[in-house]
Amino acid sequence: MGARTYVLRKVLYAVLSLLFVLVFNFVLFRVLPSDPVELVARSLRLTEEAQEDLKRDLGLCVPPPGEAKCSFLGQFSTLPTYLRETATGNLGRSFATSNTVAAEIGARLWPTVLLVGTGTLVAVVLGVLIGIKGAWRRGAAFDTTSLFSSLVFYSTPEGWLGMMLLIVFAGTLGWFPSGGYQSSADLSGLAHIADVARHLALPVLTLVLGYIGEYIVIMRASLLEIVNEDFVKTARAKGVPDRLVRRRHAVPNAILPTFTVVLLSFGYVLGGTVIIEGVFSWPGIGLLTYEAVEALDYPVIQGIFLFAAATMILFNLVGDIVYGYLDPRIREA
Repeated sequence: MGARTYVLRKVLYAVLSLLFVLVFNFVLFRVLPSDPVELVARSLRLTEEAQEDLKRDLGLCVPPPGEAKCSFLGQFSTLPTYLRETATGNLGRSFATSNTVAAEIGARLWPTVLLVGTGTLVAVVLGVLIGIKGAWRRGAAFDTTSLFSSLVFYSTPEGWLGMMLLIVFAGTLGWFPSGGYQSSADLSGLAHIADVARHLALPVLTLVLGYIGEYIVIMRASLLEIVNEDFVKTARAKGVPDRLVRRRHAVPNAILPTFTVVLLSFGYVLGGTVIIEGVFSWPGIGLLTYEAVEALDYPVIQGIFLFAAATMILFNLVGDIVYGYLDPRIREA
């Protein structure tokens, strides 16, 4: 019953958080000073009557009974319709392409999953291993060097780091392409995979260098706390080899805090990285966000914001539930 109550409580919190994000998303894009209909009307020279018709067609406003013009508060009357349409997957249409927002996001989803998923996975594995080795040999040359260098890269702006890698490895040495997803759409099979991998190398390297410091610091700090626990000292007093103390006793307990951070990091996979995808012209959700902001494509911006927030809530829910089963103390608390 304790575990069931814990899971139900976490699910309820996630549902309430998602509902808050939905309402906030609706309100935010209706209190902005720029009106998307006015932007369209300015280019098409629409009359006021045509603008009001366009607002009703787009579902942005419903005028009060007996009135032909929408008021500021009248646009909030469409909230029930917005919630109902969002629940069915209808996020509206892009002002720029007239495609559905769901189709625009879906077309950019796989490149972002490939880029950020690969970069996050590599950063997590290397960060955890380096953090374990550094903490177990605290103060050694490896620990000091890895910690210092990872923090330097972690504090470096991603855009600047990506441009430096482009200048060195793409511009000067010519080892990798300068950007994009692939060189030719006609390639298939292993040739296509190799082509995409070459384009993927520099963006992934930027992500790994930028985020590996986070996992090194967290894993190192967590393991340093566990090393001084009584059960670790007892294992050593019994004569258990040092490598087995680390592998069987220290690391399994120290990795729990890192687990939560890793799950939250994977939540960013579907959110994309605007700066890195912009620097490398990677056709993912991050680049779509940049293009939508530049074009003031409000439906796409609204859809991406909702999609990214829902993804983070989902991964946070999964992390809470799994962490509760890995550490029963969390459920009991």
